[in-house]
Amino acid sequence: MQLLCAFSLVLALIPGSQAAATKPAAKAPAAPAAAAAKGGRTVNLTGADDMKFNMTTIEAKPGEMIHVVLKNVGTVPKIAMAHNFVLLALTADPVEFTKAAMMAQPTDYVPLDQKAKILASTKLAGPGEMVEVSFKAPAKAGSYNYLCTFPGHYAAGMKGTLVVK
Repeated sequence: MQLLCAFSLVLALIPGSQAAATKPAAKAPAAPAAAAAKGGRTVNLTGADDMKFNMTTIEAKPGEMIHVVLKNVGTVPKIAMAHNFVLLALTADPVEFTKAAMMAQPTDYVPLDQKAKILASTKLAGPGEMVEVSFKAPAKAGSYNYLCTFPGHYAAGMKGTLVVK
């Protein structure tokens, strides 16, 4: 996985390959008010070129509505360094899930055959882009893994835990 990540970074640094890709997409800002209107709590995450989320633990009460807003604050082009948020079911193995995700490029590295293991997910966000998802925290207490499924990012440490208690 580290080799794939290194290859992606080298590809992104080839002169001329960044010209068209570094422009942030024009997107409307996330609407945390929409989550508040539904009684949800907004959690603002960032992902950067260091392949880490700014928060590695999110606490929630069983059944609490959560609205995750993920902003990519990095500068490396989306083709080489996009980020997403995928919350896995309690019994899902994150290592096996990310192995399956590496082959799911057409679906933003979220494997459709693993849908039963996904509690919530976003699309990929490139530099300056935001993606968001709202979900109800599981009713069962426990530690639920969340991660970025872009190849190499989980192995580099782009992961965290939703602690439901």
